[in-house]
Amino acid sequence: MALKITEENGTFLLEGVINATTATNFKNHLESIFNEHETLTIDIENVTKIDVKGMQTIRALYSNALTLNKPFYIIGTGCKEIYDDFALINAA
Repeated sequence: MALKITEENGTFLLEGVINATTATNFKNHLESIFNEHETLTIDIENVTKIDVKGMQTIRALYSNALTLNKPFYIIGTGCKEIYDDFALINAA
């Protein structure tokens, strides 16, 4: 399944899979959005699966946000792996 990204009131809704096939386009698209907005909010409610490459991509986006001193939010209850990964980063 592909990854679909739509925007609703400044929040970018993700639907599908973030994996090695979709990660590069996902990263490029969100980086261009980040250049145009002061804040980036992604909703992962409809992300059904994420692999290692997808997690690396989300971490890279988070790192870029920190470097640029821009807020980056992940909302939604989908894909528990993302929250588990960030919980480990914050604990370290």
